[in-house]
Amino acid sequence: MKKHITHGFHLVKGRAGHAMEDYVVAQFKQVDNNELGLFAIFDGHSGQSVPDYLKTHLFDTILKEPNFWTEPAEAVKRAYSITDSTILDKSGELGRGGSTAVTAILINCQKLVVANIGDSRAVLCKNGQAKQLSVDHEPSVESEDIKNRGGFVSNFPGDVPRVDGQLAVSRAFGDKSLKIHLSSEPHVIVEMIGDDAEFIILASDGLWKVMTNQEAVEAIRDVKDARSAAKLLTEEARNRKSSDDISCVVVKLQ
Repeated sequence: MKKHITHGFHLVKGRAGHAMEDYVVAQFKQVDNNELGLFAIFDGHSGQSVPDYLKTHLFDTILKEPNFWTEPAEAVKRAYSITDSTILDKSGELGRGGSTAVTAILINCQKLVVANIGDSRAVLCKNGQAKQLSVDHEPSVESEDIKNRGGFVSNFPGDVPRVDGQLAVSRAFGDKSLKIHLSSEPHVIVEMIGDDAEFIILASDGLWKVMTNQEAVEAIRDVKDARSAAKLLTEEARNRKSSDDISCVVVKLQ
């Protein structure tokens, strides 16, 4: 990259009895004369096949959109929709599970395109202050939309609100059995990266359940190495008794 931008990631399996369901993308890619940073967290549920499919295919689908360079937000929305339709069509092969997603595309070190569905989150540090770039799609917040589609949100004591008593997010890829009551439309934001931008954190909810955005930013602000920073965050989440899978990508912008 033209600027000295570095990245690192770390994953920790949760205490649940199933296999690791978090998947990460963190890479730089040259496309024509453009430098792209491609970063993502995919937090699967009810199996690994949907997040694994997203890791392999989602960025390629985004970059194939003809208007990606001129209207990146619209291109990302369309690619998310195409990808979700494909996952549903392939449910015989991929199963009936699903996944959250948060993706960040850094274009020529200047423009950051962030999209998400579910509760995996993107946070930018600017001058030491945390700025959340994604939206946590929670059933309690979107309960009216879910009801309007014929679903319901459960509120059992001691548990989080769930769509139809099952899923703790209101938007997701896949989840064929719930899809009629779920949205898969992403929240998309385009952020210009100025000299005050220090780093980006992408992480699954295993981190954000136990740390605020500002706590995460302050924990790694003085850690120069991106991979060490990501490892520190996952370990801190475990120390705070997060029992979920925890995955984290840190992109140092200076």
